[in-house]
Amino acid sequence: MTIQQQKDFIEAYIGIIWNQGNTGRLAEFLHPDFTDHSLPASLPANAEGLKQWITMTHDSFIPETIIEEQVAEPGKSIIKISMRMQHVGLWRAIPPTGLTVTTKGYRCFRLQNERIIEHWALIDGTALERGLSDKQHSGNETCVTR
Repeated sequence: MTIQQQKDFIEAYIGIIWNQGNTGRLAEFLHPDFTDHSLPASLPANAEGLKQWITMTHDSFIPETIIEEQVAEPGKSIIKISMRMQHVGLWRAIPPTGLTVTTKGYRCFRLQNERIIEHWALIDGTALERGLSDKQHSGNETCVTR
């Protein structure tokens, strides 16, 4: 896989899996030995845990992840992202607000045999929750709109 193919693969993964919530296609993107280092401790750190997390996220939000920048080398990719999340369901005891909150973060992927074998994420979830509970603009990290 060339660097460009790898970047395209990660962009497709974000679009199909995260934005569309199409967990039925996870096997196309994940290595059989996949480990996710960023899932909540209550979920298994594997493909099944990721599937559960994506389902939970889509039950609470209509998400749109925008890749702002991607840096890659053979077998590794890091993306800087913005996440626009329209709050449509219960999320961590916060009833649906209908608000759209934007937060930023990073995702790091390690690939092996043309599949994602490891994933790490650093996403400002506190800003997301603050934006939902405050229902107001709370700085550059979070922008709330109706």
